[in-house]
Amino acid sequence: MQKKLQEITEKARQIRIETIKCIGKLGVGHIGGSLSLPEVLAVLYFDKMKIDPANPKMEDRDRFVLSKGHGGPAVYATLALRGFFGMDWLETLNRPNTNLPSHCDMQKTPGVDMTTGSLGQGFSAATGMALAAKLDKKNLYVYTIIGDGESQEGQIWEAAMLAGSRRLDNLIAFTDYNKMELDNYIEDENGLYPLDEKWRSFGWYVQSVDGHDVAQITHAIDNAQKVKGRPSMILLNTIKGKGAFFADNLLASHNMTITEEMWKKAVEQLEGEEA
Repeated sequence: MQKKLQEITEKARQIRIETIKCIGKLGVGHIGGSLSLPEVLAVLYFDKMKIDPANPKMEDRDRFVLSKGHGGPAVYATLALRGFFGMDWLETLNRPNTNLPSHCDMQKTPGVDMTTGSLGQGFSAATGMALAAKLDKKNLYVYTIIGDGESQEGQIWEAAMLAGSRRLDNLIAFTDYNKMELDNYIEDENGLYPLDEKWRSFGWYVQSVDGHDVAQITHAIDNAQKVKGRPSMILLNTIKGKGAFFADNLLASHNMTITEEMWKKAVEQLEGEEA
C-alpha cells in the first residue's frame, strides 16, 4: 500500500509539472485552480477509476466531470500521462485548432466525459449521469469536482438537493476548497462556512481531508464507496497555485501571465523534489 501511495504521489508531481509547462508555454492561464488539483486527479486516474485509455467511451466506465472549468489544464496533463493522447498535445493548449481548449470539451478531447459549461452546470450534469446509471442499473461511479467559488451558484444546491433525495450513492463529489475565488477570499465575498454542515443538511455523506495528501484522499474515496443510500462530498482543503513559487496561495493566481523564466524555474524546483 505504501508503495502504491508513493507512486500516486509521484504521478501528482508529474501532473503538476506538466500543468505548469503547458500553461507557461502559452504564457497565460488559470494556473491557480489547476495546481490545487493534481493529487485528487492522480488518485482518481491512476488508482480508483475504472477506465481504459484505449477505449475512452467504454460503456461501463466510471465517469469524471470537471465542473470547475478553470482546472482544465490539470485534467489534460492527467489524461496525457494516463495515455489518452500524446504528451505533445499539451503544447497546443488553448491555441488555434487545438483539441485542448481552455475549458474541457467532450467533442474535442479523448477521455473528457462532459463539456465544461457555465459554473454549476457540470455538477448538474454529473448528478444526471449518476441518476441515469441508477436507472439503467449500471455498476459505475460518477466523480465530479466543483470549486468553492462555484459553490456560491444556486444551481449547485439544486443538484445537491436532487442527489440527496434520490440517494445517489454512486455519485462522489469533491470541493476544491482553496478558500479563494477570482479576485477575493471566499469568506469575504459570499461565505460558505460551515460548508460541511451545509452538505450534510442536503443528505450527503461528508468528509474533509488534506487535498494534497494522496493517502487521505484515497481513504476518503474508500469510505465513500462503502456508504449506501447517500451521495458523498469530500472537501479537499487545498492551496491555490500550489507548487509554483509565483502562484502559491496567491489570489492573483486565478488567471495570470507567466514568463518563460517563471515557469522554467518552477519546473526546475519541482523536478528537484524527485525522491
